[in-house]
Amino acid sequence: MTSTNPDSQPNQPIRVAIVEDDRGLRDGLGMLINGTPGYACVGAFRSVEDALRSMIDNAPDVSLPDVMLLDIQLPGMPGSEGVKALQEKYPKLEIIMLTVLAEQEKVFESICNGACGYLLKETPPARLLEAIREAHEGGAPMSPEIARKVVKLFHQTGPPEKFDDQLTPQELRLLKLLAQGYSYGRAASELNISLNTVRDYIRSIYDKLHVHSKSEAVSKALRNRLIF
Repeated sequence: MTSTNPDSQPNQPIRVAIVEDDRGLRDGLGMLINGTPGYACVGAFRSVEDALRSMIDNAPDVSLPDVMLLDIQLPGMPGSEGVKALQEKYPKLEIIMLTVLAEQEKVFESICNGACGYLLKETPPARLLEAIREAHEGGAPMSPEIARKVVKLFHQTGPPEKFDDQLTPQELRLLKLLAQGYSYGRAASELNISLNTVRDYIRSIYDKLHVHSKSEAVSKALRNRLIF
């Protein structure tokens, strides 16, 4: 299969970045990647914030990564949220989440936020390298334990619900901002509407989704693929 990344040239190594707060694991992954023909580690960071700062500083550089290995538990912004911030700035970046435990809630959140794969940290080196290549070529690599969680998750959620009233485009935009952690005030400023209008939208959203809180509304919208 050919690479889906148009910025990569034939016979060029797959550029990989690592975001992992455990220095020993971070260094070990970097050595594995740099020591394998066809792969190159172009950045290793201890937090999402560090990665974003470095990638923004080097945005014109050809060494921007093709694939990122992103730890889910990090200081500052957790990886399950950071994947959204990274994907918004670098939509061509393929992100594989790394985790110690197959936490169903974090699996769901990370995939909804744009991760293309999900691996346990105990994944053997050969399989990890294979997964990086799979992601680079448009695949969705997952550890077997994670894949079972995803199947179970979709069995539980079932098909999207049918709602009597559809959310308006502005209500959907508001919901997406809330899912990203915006306060009502920040959302009002972002949408160029008043705080009272935001509250009116919230009441309408609650009625349409049959929920009673912001967290319920965001969770239901994500489960039913109303927002991504």
